[in-house]
Amino acid sequence: MSGTVVITGASGGIGRATAELFARRGYTVYGLSRRAGDIEGVRYISADVTDEASVKAAFERIRSEAGTIDLLINNAGFGISGATEFTSLEDAKRLFDVNFFGGFLCSKYAIPLMREKGGRIIYISSAAAIFSIPFQSFYSASKAAVNSLSMALRNELRDFGITVTALMPGDVRTGFTAARVKSTEGEEIYRGVIEKSVARMEKDEINGMSPEYIAGQIYKIAVKPKVKPLYALGTQYKLFAVLSKFLPSGFVNAVVGSMYVKK
Repeated sequence: MSGTVVITGASGGIGRATAELFARRGYTVYGLSRRAGDIEGVRYISADVTDEASVKAAFERIRSEAGTIDLLINNAGFGISGATEFTSLEDAKRLFDVNFFGGFLCSKYAIPLMREKGGRIIYISSAAAIFSIPFQSFYSASKAAVNSLSMALRNELRDFGITVTALMPGDVRTGFTAARVKSTEGEEIYRGVIEKSVARMEKDEINGMSPEYIAGQIYKIAVKPKVKPLYALGTQYKLFAVLSKFLPSGFVNAVVGSMYVKK
């Protein structure tokens, strides 16, 4: 099997592992990232997903070289942490620019290249989309927004043979953890809870799934004839996602709170 695949955030972590896997399987892979990667066989394009002109230029190049796109993987993202009341509007907007609007822009310019023969769009979301994590509220909110956009697009594009799905990995050990923008402002008011909460999450991430495992799951879903709207990745997260549909929301939220808010 072969085709043209576009992956954002392809220079590291999940994006890099996914680009490497698809290239190895014989696909034509375009990697969009601010930093050039070094995977043999991957065509890297320097692009900032928060800059519409940059994204438009990248997809115009792909159109001129490949003609069409079979698969778009919206993977670019980053995290911030801290108390909601002390988060600057600038930081919150920057997070949404990358995690949400970046995926929107790439989809906007990929869809015309898919419409003629169909294709698939995969958003890399997070388990945090359904289990909102305290002191990482804006990351959780951005991924919930990604899920909503993905599901709306799924219905909008159905008649064109373009399928859309969102993958919600749990903890993954990548450079994402070290790159998180952390704020401890207000720590004295919250009595040390902010640092403890974020440290718990980072410990889970460091001991989480490998990016190569996630790439393998992305590939399996990419080649499925039919896909579900949402996929949770990781055994415990699949279980939690199922249970959350049947348990009271207050109970589920309290359980998440007990995990991440400890004095």
